[in-house]
Amino acid sequence: MSKSLFQKPIEIKISTVVAVSAILATADSIALDAALAEMTGGTADFFEDDITVIDVAALPAGCDPIDWGSLIALLKKYRLNPVAVRNAPPEMAADIAAHGLTLEPANAKPREEPEHAPAQRPVPAPAPVAVAAAQAQPPAPASNGTEVMIIDTPVRAGQRIYARGCDLVVTAVVNNGAEIIADGSIHVYNTLNGRALAGASGNAQARIFALNMSPELVSIAGVYSTFEDGFPTEYARSPTQIRLVGDRIDILSVNTANRA
Repeated sequence: MSKSLFQKPIEIKISTVVAVSAILATADSIALDAALAEMTGGTADFFEDDITVIDVAALPAGCDPIDWGSLIALLKKYRLNPVAVRNAPPEMAADIAAHGLTLEPANAKPREEPEHAPAQRPVPAPAPVAVAAAQAQPPAPASNGTEVMIIDTPVRAGQRIYARGCDLVVTAVVNNGAEIIADGSIHVYNTLNGRALAGASGNAQARIFALNMSPELVSIAGVYSTFEDGFPTEYARSPTQIRLVGDRIDILSVNTANRA
């Protein structure tokens, strides 16, 4: 009998989907375009077709209606892939559905804004659009310090590893184009290239540690920093930690008190 007869036509398994939140402070497409252009600095692959949740909670009362078609096209122009809308009032529901977007449940609490941590934002002042790393699923329990995911093999370009509800320890190299994510802290006992996102559930106390630090992007509790011009030379390729101080990414040597 053919082996294919024993194979199920389809299987459904639990999977972690990591998204970014596009937090709108205006519905003005010109202002949004300018803000995204400034944010990406003209880098065509700043975003990599990241799944995106549009958050409208910060829109001021009485602002102009959202042109959903234009907004979706604008986000896709910057390689953001919008799939859902968060915090939408009932009157927006029909338009949102008509443009193929889903609505997050009204009682879904954004992971990037837990009660015990400050609101996540890449800059201290309000901006037309802010983009923060988030989880497109219900919150996981915070790490209690006893749970950890350990990866002993290299994390290759295109791979994405997520340590849900715990710290992540990687003993091998994290290559360019790879992405490692943890609700707790990230420890790389090797070279960290690629992207590293700690505190993905909103834990602002999480940190990123590496013996050799040369990342493309780091994020803690949704606040991120990129290094298109290279990691600071005084810390590159040396034991380094990254933490969140207020709303600023802070780079600190593991061995000294020198701060970037």
